[in-house]
Amino acid sequence: MKKMVITRNIEPHYREQIQSLIPDWELFAGKDKHIWQDHVKDAEIIAGWKNGLEEYCLTPESKLKWFQSWSAGVNSLPLDELNSRNIFLTSANGVHAYPISETVFALMLALTRKIHTYVKNQQQKTWHHAHMELEMHEKTIGIIGVGTIGNETAKIAKAFGMRVLGVRHSGKPADYVDEMFTPDQLDQLLPICDYVVVTLPLTKETYQLFGADQFKLMKSSAFFINIGRGEIVVEADLIQALMEGTMAGAGLDVFETEPLSPDSPFWEMENVIVTPHTSGATEHYNQRVIENILIPNLKAYLSGEVPPINLVNFSKGY
Repeated sequence: MKKMVITRNIEPHYREQIQSLIPDWELFAGKDKHIWQDHVKDAEIIAGWKNGLEEYCLTPESKLKWFQSWSAGVNSLPLDELNSRNIFLTSANGVHAYPISETVFALMLALTRKIHTYVKNQQQKTWHHAHMELEMHEKTIGIIGVGTIGNETAKIAKAFGMRVLGVRHSGKPADYVDEMFTPDQLDQLLPICDYVVVTLPLTKETYQLFGADQFKLMKSSAFFINIGRGEIVVEADLIQALMEGTMAGAGLDVFETEPLSPDSPFWEMENVIVTPHTSGATEHYNQRVIENILIPNLKAYLSGEVPPINLVNFSKGY
C-alpha cells in the first residue's frame, strides 16, 4: 500500500479531503514524529520538511517521488540530493503575499512615522516629538525581487502614490511596477530609491548581494527592508552603514544567524526594527498551502503529471 506523510498538524476536514483523493493509500499526518517516523521511508509523497528527515527518506530504499515544502524558501533543503534522485520538489511560494507585504508596509510606515520610537517613549512615559517629519506618499520604492510577494507590495505602494521600481531576473514588466531592472542594473536603481525592499530567495546568485558597495549607493535618507533571507546581506556591512548614517534605518525580519544573537548591535539601534522571522506568519497559512498548492498538485500527480504549482528549478534554486 502506498503511503503519504504530512509532517504538520492539519485540520480534520483537510485530512479527509486529502484521504478522499488517495483512498487506497495510507495517510500519516501530524507534527509529532512518532506518528510518521516508522513510515516515512516508505512514503511516496512527503509534505513538510523536518530536521533529520533525510535519514529516512533519502536512503537507497526510500520510495520518495515528490516532496511538497511547507515553506516558500527551499535553500535549507538537500537540493542536490533531491535533484540527483529525480524527486519532484514543490514549494509553498505564494502563500505569503498578503502577510509579508503587510509586514513590509508596517516596517516602512513605522520607520517613516517613528512609531517604534514612540512605543519606546510610551514605555518610559516620555512625551517627545522625536524630530518626526517624513512621509511616505509619492516617494520611490525599489522592490528587489518582483515575484508574488514583490508584486503585492508594488500594488500596495500604488495606493500611496509611490513610484515603483522593480528588479527581476527576466526583466519582464509587471503590474504596478513603473520600471523594471535586471539584477546587473541594481547599482543604477539603488541611488534613486527612498525605500529598498528585499524579497529575494537565497540562491548562489543572491548570496551576499548587498554589501558595503550597495549601501554606499543608497540615499542617506533611505530605508532598507529585508524580508528575504539574512544571508543575502553582508550583515557587518549593514551594521556599519547604519552606524555611519549611510542610510536612515532598516526593518529586518531575517538574519545571517537565527535566532539573532543577544550580542547583535541591531537590538540596540534606534533606527532599526527587528522582527523574529515572522513576516510570513498568518492565520491562513495551512489553508493556502493545502487548498492552493498541495491538493491541486496531488490531483495532477495522481493523474500521472508533474506537479505543476511551484515546481522548483534545481538549477536556479527556486
